[in-house]
Amino acid sequence: MAIPLEYNVRSVFIRWPSTLVAVLGIAGTVAVFVVMLAMAQGFQAMLIGGGSRDNAIVLRGGADSEMMSAITLDQVRVIADAPGVARSASGDPLVSAEVVVVGAFPLLATGSDANVQIRGLSPIVLEVRPNARIVEGRFFQPGLTELVVGRNVSGTYAGFKLGSTVEFGGGRWTVVGVFDAGGSSYDSEVWCDAVVLNQVFKRPENIFQSATARLASPESFQAFKDAATSDPRLTVDVFRETAFYAEQSRMVSTIIRVLGFIVAIVMGVGAVFAALNTMYSAVASRSAEIATLKALGFSPASVVASFVAESTVIALAGGAVGVLASLPFNGFTTGTMNWSSFSYLAFAFRVTPEIVASGLVFSLLMGIVGGLPPALRAARLPIIVALREL
Repeated sequence: MAIPLEYNVRSVFIRWPSTLVAVLGIAGTVAVFVVMLAMAQGFQAMLIGGGSRDNAIVLRGGADSEMMSAITLDQVRVIADAPGVARSASGDPLVSAEVVVVGAFPLLATGSDANVQIRGLSPIVLEVRPNARIVEGRFFQPGLTELVVGRNVSGTYAGFKLGSTVEFGGGRWTVVGVFDAGGSSYDSEVWCDAVVLNQVFKRPENIFQSATARLASPESFQAFKDAATSDPRLTVDVFRETAFYAEQSRMVSTIIRVLGFIVAIVMGVGAVFAALNTMYSAVASRSAEIATLKALGFSPASVVASFVAESTVIALAGGAVGVLASLPFNGFTTGTMNWSSFSYLAFAFRVTPEIVASGLVFSLLMGIVGGLPPALRAARLPIIVALREL
């Protein structure tokens, strides 16, 4: 026979001061846990959002990032002729040969310099990446020192407002447009003509670091990859763009998650002790009640289940409060270094339903761990000794 849950709910409200301490301890732990996971999720989603299943990125064989890669114009032409490459309305292959450099610019918030990824690309890039669109001004003209900046750039760095002149690499550049790439990593980049970028930085002509190809369909990827990697004129690696950016995000998102788990575990130990203290106090003050329940025929297993249920109710209440406290961080924008590109990227926290569920499960585990030892003590309490307190 099970002890009615109503008994535990009433006990929680009667002993509200100690209950409140446990709830707040668990709530703080869950809030930190959820916020750290939301940070990692936001960073990962921002990078992966830059990729498309309809795109493939080509790097030099063995290179694990664009910064470590180099491909020639002749190789780009071979890639453009590979099967599976989509074509524009005029019949041109939708392939963007790209150059990546890093420039240091002052942050608006602190005035200290942070690295910005400057991407030189082909004029056809808006057809290769249709998720990027110009929202202010216009696109850069080929052959000119003109820039279009991601929507996060003008709000993060000084000097990138529409119409501003920016100096870097020994050249003077004009910001002619602002683009929106749907919250992806491209929103933290500066785009310009690849040929001009090579000239200004005095880099070898007709050398690029990657080529991004728009595929005729997502299913065309394997045929395109097989053709590119088996062609004797090429020594390249081919990645689906979504998979490439997922790998690029792995290191930073893993670090954030590990730190989040460490902090949550440390705080969780304190929260568990708060729950233990609450439940041990409940056992000590209710020994006569426990003895009466056992005398009425409730088994020790029912007593254990009852006290664990009570601890779980407290923990879930704390978990719910912690989740609610973390919700204002959803959409909060911050930035961090992407160690794969050595550039500063802005991203938004993402509190997803999966993260909310993880927070509630975490609180549930704290409730079970904090409630089981006192519950076992209550179950072992001798009836005769406890009844003497009546």
